[in-house]
Amino acid sequence: MSKVTLIPDKMFNNIYEITPELLKQDGITTVIFDLDNTVAPYSVAYPTEKMAQYLFSLRDNGINVAFASNNNGKRIEKFNRPLGFFTVCKAKKPSRRAVRRIMREFGATKAETLVVGDQLFTDCLCAHRAGIRAYIVNPIDPQDEGWFVKLKRWFEKPHLRYFKRRKA
Repeated sequence: MSKVTLIPDKMFNNIYEITPELLKQDGITTVIFDLDNTVAPYSVAYPTEKMAQYLFSLRDNGINVAFASNNNGKRIEKFNRPLGFFTVCKAKKPSRRAVRRIMREFGATKAETLVVGDQLFTDCLCAHRAGIRAYIVNPIDPQDEGWFVKLKRWFEKPHLRYFKRRKA
């Protein structure tokens, strides 16, 4: 695995900075979101009004929205119930299988598809293994993460420093 595989294409503070205009400018028609700590904290069972408005604004601007999460089906289905987007639970990221399934669902090409997540070793690696772009956001609530995710965050630090140096 090359170091570049773990380097995101772009980084943002949160999903709300990834506007429909930016996505269209980047040629994106399909966005695959991670759920936990990307769109919502682990402790939030249903989307807030702000989350729903943002996701619906993407859809209303002609952008396909889907969720690919390593979490279980109950969590994803409960969160997505008021939204109605295509979902893949137990995605086993960094496996490419969920990304390929979503691309087939929407008839999207690699150039048109994007993964948005908060982790390099799952979301970014999954996207790059599938040959698509990865935008990484800061985790919403890093204090609410389990020990394994916290350990992965420690290993992410050199790759994030490399990204920041490269962009400077």
